[in-house]
Amino acid sequence: MADLIYRAVVIGIGATILFDLWAQFLRLFGMPKPNWGPPGRWFAHLLRGRVVHEDIAKAEPVANEVALGWLFHYLVGILFAGIVLVVWGMGWARNPTFLPALIVGLATVGCGWFILQPGMGMGIAASKRPNANQIRLLNIVGHTVFAIGLYGTALLIG
Repeated sequence: MADLIYRAVVIGIGATILFDLWAQFLRLFGMPKPNWGPPGRWFAHLLRGRVVHEDIAKAEPVANEVALGWLFHYLVGILFAGIVLVVWGMGWARNPTFLPALIVGLATVGCGWFILQPGMGMGIAASKRPNANQIRLLNIVGHTVFAIGLYGTALLIG
């Protein structure tokens, strides 16, 4: 069990770091810097029992919501790395293949589209945003990068 937790933490952090590096790379093309404050606020309200907001920006602010958003972001990365390990087994961690990482990486898109974005008031798959298709494309590409991070980090720690 300790090995599973260790690998989930390391693989999840590695994959999330690659995801964040990708977001920084996109800034070279004029994309805005990620703002983890709104997801942090949503997460804090989730812990208090509120899942859906009409507009997370209008919800009551919480102390340290940006830091909480970053923490939530990395905890979710660790959770999804753990899912890969539980579903495909510890053998996957020692001899990883890309398909399981891709499956889980794309599942993370679904969590954003059907849980986080509606919960923050963006609608299903950002449907209430004027640039919904751009957001969707960036979600798919970014979470594919996360999948590459899952696979690559597993390869590195073998």
